[in-house]
Amino acid sequence: MFAFIKRNRLNNMPKIIAKKQDWIILGYKLFAEQGVAGIVVEKMAKKLKVNKSSFYWHFKTKKAFIEEIVSFWITTNTNQIISMTNSEKSGKEKFEKLIELSFKKEPFLDFNFFLKRYALKVKNIQLVIDKIDNQRVEYTKNILKEIGFNENDAKIKALLFYKYLIGYHEMIRYKKQSVNYTKEVKTEINQFIKF
Repeated sequence: MFAFIKRNRLNNMPKIIAKKQDWIILGYKLFAEQGVAGIVVEKMAKKLKVNKSSFYWHFKTKKAFIEEIVSFWITTNTNQIISMTNSEKSGKEKFEKLIELSFKKEPFLDFNFFLKRYALKVKNIQLVIDKIDNQRVEYTKNILKEIGFNENDAKIKALLFYKYLIGYHEMIRYKKQSVNYTKEVKTEINQFIKF
């Protein structure tokens, strides 16, 4: 019976299949450009030059696919930054690395904007956003404590840092980022967090 199921599954597999990661990366880009409206299986299949059955091979529903995209966003925009920042030795070096990585303008900046709009309809996505926001603030707070700030000051400064980060990206959304952005940002942050 197992051999039949295995053979039957292989026979039903699309002839050309895009990898799961190919779908997720394309979905992430399209979501960042148009939100949920950009997630059209037929159009994505055309871009990947595969049959749309390839999509359903990897994802049961469009909603499950968007959840995978959100997981990808968490990995690339939070977990990787934390991992790279943690490779630094001192609190000051970690904070400087966090600034360098967090404030660098990435090409899919509107992902957050569209994700927040999507969260108005899908409540569990708002819970994910809140969790990530809290994780980022908590991480920054711990770095600031490592630098020497007490718990209360570190928490307030971490919140200011995060709100400044959001405002910074909003202001440069459709502009070219300065080559010296790290120096400029550090100068501005030093006005409310001395490090």
